Amino acid sequence: MPPTALFDLDGTLVDSAPDIHAAADRMAARLGLRRYARAEIVGMIGDGVRALVERALVARGRAFDEMAYQAFLADYAANAAVETAPFPGIPAALDALAASGWRLAICTNKPEGATRALLAAIGLADRFAAIGAGDTFPVRKPDPAHLRATLEAAGGEAARAVMIGDHRNDVVAAVGAGIPCIFAAWGYGTAAMAEGAAAVAVHPGEVPVLCGRLLAAPATA
Repeated sequence: MPPTALFDLDGTLVDSAPDIHAAADRMAARLGLRRYARAEIVGMIGDGVRALVERALVARGRAFDEMAYQAFLADYAANAAVETAPFPGIPAALDALAASGWRLAICTNKPEGATRALLAAIGLADRFAAIGAGDTFPVRKPDPAHLRATLEAAGGEAARAVMIGDHRNDVVAAVGAGIPCIFAAWGYGTAAMAEGAAAVAVHPGEVPVLCGRLLAAPATA
Protein backbone atom coordinates (compact mmCIF):
# COMPACT_ATOMS: atom_id res chain seq x y z
CA MET A 1 0.00 0.00 0.00
CA PRO A 2 1.38 3.46 -0.89
CA PRO A 3 2.08 5.85 1.99
CA THR A 4 -0.27 8.75 2.63
CA ALA A 5 0.57 12.37 3.47
CA LEU A 6 -2.33 14.16 5.16
CA PHE A 7 -2.21 17.96 5.03
CA ASP A 8 -4.00 20.63 6.97
CA LEU A 9 -5.23 23.42 4.67
CA ASP A 10 -5.21 26.95 6.15
CA GLY A 11 -1.76 27.89 7.35
CA THR A 12 -0.19 24.72 5.97
CA LEU A 13 -1.01 24.34 2.29
CA VAL A 14 -2.38 27.81 1.67
CA ASP A 15 -1.92 31.32 3.02
CA SER A 16 -5.61 32.12 3.40
CA ALA A 17 -5.33 34.75 6.13
CA PRO A 18 -5.74 37.72 3.74
CA ASP A 19 -9.15 36.56 2.50
CA ILE A 20 -10.36 35.40 5.93
CA HIS A 21 -9.28 38.75 7.36
CA ALA A 22 -11.09 40.64 4.60
CA ALA A 23 -14.28 38.63 5.21
CA ALA A 24 -14.05 39.34 8.94
CA ASP A 25 -13.68 43.06 8.27
CA ARG A 26 -16.72 43.02 5.97
CA MET A 27 -18.68 41.28 8.74
CA ALA A 28 -17.54 43.94 11.18
CA ALA A 29 -18.65 46.67 8.78
CA ARG A 30 -22.11 45.11 8.40
CA LEU A 31 -22.49 45.00 12.18
CA GLY A 32 -21.01 48.43 12.85
CA LEU A 33 -17.99 46.98 14.66
CA ARG A 34 -14.32 47.98 14.68
CA ARG A 35 -12.15 46.31 12.03
CA TYR A 36 -9.62 43.61 12.91
CA ALA A 37 -5.85 43.53 12.86
CA ARG A 38 -4.40 40.70 10.76
CA ALA A 39 -2.74 39.18 13.83
CA GLU A 40 -6.12 39.00 15.60
CA ILE A 41 -7.63 36.94 12.80
CA VAL A 42 -4.60 34.69 12.38
CA GLY A 43 -4.86 33.80 16.06
CA MET A 44 -8.49 32.72 15.52
CA ILE A 45 -7.81 30.33 12.61
CA GLY A 46 -7.70 26.57 13.14
CA ASP A 47 -10.94 25.47 14.80
CA GLY A 48 -13.33 26.01 11.92
CA VAL A 49 -15.36 28.95 10.62
CA ARG A 50 -18.00 28.89 13.35
CA ALA A 51 -15.36 29.16 16.06
CA LEU A 52 -13.60 31.95 14.16
CA VAL A 53 -16.80 33.98 13.83
CA GLU A 54 -17.63 33.45 17.49
CA ARG A 55 -14.16 34.58 18.55
CA ALA A 56 -14.27 37.57 16.22
CA LEU A 57 -17.59 38.70 17.66
CA VAL A 58 -16.54 38.13 21.26
CA ALA A 59 -13.40 40.20 20.59
CA ARG A 60 -15.74 43.11 19.81
CA GLY A 61 -18.00 42.51 22.80
CA ARG A 62 -20.72 40.69 20.85
CA ALA A 63 -22.28 37.27 21.44
CA PHE A 64 -22.36 34.69 18.67
CA ASP A 65 -24.93 35.59 16.03
CA GLU A 66 -26.22 32.85 13.71
CA MET A 67 -27.24 35.34 11.01
CA ALA A 68 -23.81 36.96 11.10
CA TYR A 69 -22.23 33.50 10.86
CA GLN A 70 -24.33 32.52 7.83
CA ALA A 71 -23.58 35.85 6.15
CA PHE A 72 -19.86 35.34 6.80
CA LEU A 73 -20.02 31.84 5.29
CA ALA A 74 -21.69 33.08 2.13
CA ASP A 75 -19.39 36.08 1.79
CA TYR A 76 -16.22 34.10 2.40
CA ALA A 77 -17.24 31.28 0.02
CA ALA A 78 -17.66 33.87 -2.74
CA ASN A 79 -14.31 35.54 -2.02
CA ALA A 80 -12.09 32.74 -0.70
CA ALA A 81 -9.53 32.87 -3.48
CA VAL A 82 -9.05 36.59 -4.06
CA GLU A 83 -5.62 36.71 -2.40
CA THR A 84 -5.25 33.16 -1.09
CA ALA A 85 -2.47 31.11 -2.67
CA PRO A 86 -0.29 28.09 -1.86
CA PHE A 87 2.64 28.92 0.38
CA PRO A 88 5.90 29.17 -1.60
CA GLY A 89 7.34 25.69 -2.02
CA ILE A 90 4.04 23.81 -1.51
CA PRO A 91 3.42 22.85 -5.16
CA ALA A 92 6.98 21.53 -5.47
CA ALA A 93 6.65 19.58 -2.21
CA LEU A 94 3.40 18.00 -3.40
CA ASP A 95 5.06 17.13 -6.72
CA ALA A 96 7.99 15.50 -4.93
CA LEU A 97 5.74 13.42 -2.68
CA ALA A 98 3.59 12.28 -5.60
CA ALA A 99 6.68 11.37 -7.62
CA SER A 100 7.87 9.24 -4.69
CA GLY A 101 4.61 7.31 -4.64
CA TRP A 102 2.83 9.15 -1.81
CA ARG A 103 -0.94 9.46 -1.82
CA LEU A 104 -2.09 12.94 -0.75
CA ALA A 105 -5.12 13.94 1.33
CA ILE A 106 -6.44 16.98 3.18
CA CYS A 107 -7.75 16.99 6.75
CA THR A 108 -9.10 20.45 7.59
CA ASN A 109 -11.68 22.01 9.89
CA LYS A 110 -12.79 24.30 7.05
CA PRO A 111 -16.22 23.41 5.58
CA GLU A 112 -16.04 21.01 2.64
CA GLY A 113 -17.79 23.27 0.16
CA ALA A 114 -15.41 26.15 0.82
CA THR A 115 -12.44 23.79 0.78
CA ARG A 116 -13.27 22.29 -2.61
CA ALA A 117 -14.09 25.67 -4.13
CA LEU A 118 -10.81 27.12 -2.89
CA LEU A 119 -8.72 24.19 -4.13
CA ALA A 120 -10.35 24.42 -7.55
CA ALA A 121 -9.75 28.16 -7.75
CA ILE A 122 -6.03 27.87 -6.99
CA GLY A 123 -5.39 24.78 -9.12
CA LEU A 124 -4.86 22.16 -6.40
CA ALA A 125 -8.17 20.27 -6.64
CA ASP A 126 -6.84 17.27 -8.59
CA ARG A 127 -3.91 16.52 -6.30
CA PHE A 128 -5.74 14.87 -3.41
CA ALA A 129 -7.22 11.39 -3.04
CA ALA A 130 -9.58 12.54 -0.28
CA ILE A 131 -10.75 15.63 1.57
CA GLY A 132 -11.85 15.31 5.18
CA ALA A 133 -13.31 18.72 5.99
CA GLY A 134 -14.87 20.17 9.10
CA ASP A 135 -18.36 18.99 8.11
CA THR A 136 -17.47 15.81 6.19
CA PHE A 137 -17.67 13.56 9.24
CA PRO A 138 -19.46 13.79 12.61
CA VAL A 139 -16.16 14.82 14.27
CA ARG A 140 -13.29 17.14 13.45
CA LYS A 141 -9.76 17.88 14.66
CA PRO A 142 -8.46 17.59 17.33
CA ASP A 143 -10.54 14.40 17.45
CA PRO A 144 -8.27 11.69 16.01
CA ALA A 145 -11.32 10.06 14.42
CA HIS A 146 -11.34 12.93 11.90
CA LEU A 147 -7.84 11.98 10.81
CA ARG A 148 -8.64 8.26 10.75
CA ALA A 149 -11.76 8.80 8.65
CA THR A 150 -9.88 10.98 6.17
CA LEU A 151 -7.11 8.40 5.93
CA GLU A 152 -9.64 5.64 5.29
CA ALA A 153 -11.32 7.73 2.58
CA ALA A 154 -7.93 8.14 0.92
CA GLY A 155 -7.33 4.38 1.03
CA GLY A 156 -4.42 4.62 3.44
CA GLU A 157 -3.46 3.14 6.80
CA ALA A 158 -2.03 4.69 9.95
CA ALA A 159 1.16 2.62 9.84
CA ARG A 160 2.04 4.25 6.51
CA ALA A 161 0.87 7.82 7.01
CA VAL A 162 2.20 11.21 8.11
CA MET A 163 0.23 14.32 9.08
CA ILE A 164 1.47 17.82 8.23
CA GLY A 165 -0.09 20.81 9.99
CA ASP A 166 0.57 24.14 11.69
CA HIS A 167 -1.88 23.96 14.60
CA ARG A 168 -2.10 22.15 17.92
CA ASN A 169 -5.24 20.46 16.59
CA ASP A 170 -3.15 18.75 13.92
CA VAL A 171 -0.59 17.50 16.42
CA VAL A 172 -3.18 16.31 18.93
CA ALA A 173 -5.24 14.53 16.28
CA ALA A 174 -2.18 12.84 14.81
CA VAL A 175 -0.84 11.67 18.17
CA GLY A 176 -4.26 10.30 19.05
CA ALA A 177 -4.48 8.46 15.74
CA GLY A 178 -0.99 6.99 16.10
CA ILE A 179 0.32 8.96 13.13
CA PRO A 180 3.54 11.01 13.24
CA CYS A 181 3.03 14.74 12.70
CA ILE A 182 5.29 17.25 10.99
CA PHE A 183 4.67 20.71 12.41
CA ALA A 184 4.56 23.34 9.65
CA ALA A 185 6.54 26.19 11.21
CA TRP A 186 5.87 28.46 8.22
CA GLY A 187 2.17 28.56 9.13
CA TYR A 188 -0.02 30.39 11.61
CA GLY A 189 0.60 28.35 14.76
CA THR A 190 2.93 29.33 17.58
CA ALA A 191 6.11 27.41 18.37
CA ALA A 192 4.45 26.04 21.51
CA MET A 193 1.89 24.24 19.34
CA ALA A 194 4.65 22.01 17.98
CA GLU A 195 4.87 20.13 21.27
CA GLY A 196 4.28 16.45 20.59
CA ALA A 197 5.11 16.68 16.88
CA ALA A 198 7.53 14.10 15.51
CA ALA A 199 9.38 16.73 13.47
CA VAL A 200 9.32 20.43 12.61
CA ALA A 201 9.64 21.72 9.06
CA VAL A 202 10.70 25.33 8.60
CA HIS A 203 9.97 25.29 4.86
CA PRO A 204 7.64 23.13 2.72
CA GLY A 205 10.67 21.86 0.81
CA GLU A 206 11.69 19.88 3.90
CA VAL A 207 8.44 17.91 4.04
CA PRO A 208 9.14 15.15 1.47
CA VAL A 209 12.42 14.16 3.13
CA LEU A 210 10.91 14.29 6.63
CA CYS A 211 7.95 12.17 5.50
CA GLY A 212 10.32 9.51 4.23
CA ARG A 213 12.34 9.53 7.44
CA LEU A 214 9.27 9.29 9.67
CA LEU A 215 7.82 6.43 7.67
CA ALA A 216 11.09 4.52 8.00
CA ALA A 217 11.59 5.36 11.70
CA PRO A 218 9.55 2.50 13.25
CA ALA A 219 11.53 -0.10 11.35
CA THR A 220 14.86 1.35 12.42
CA ALA A 221 14.09 2.31 16.02
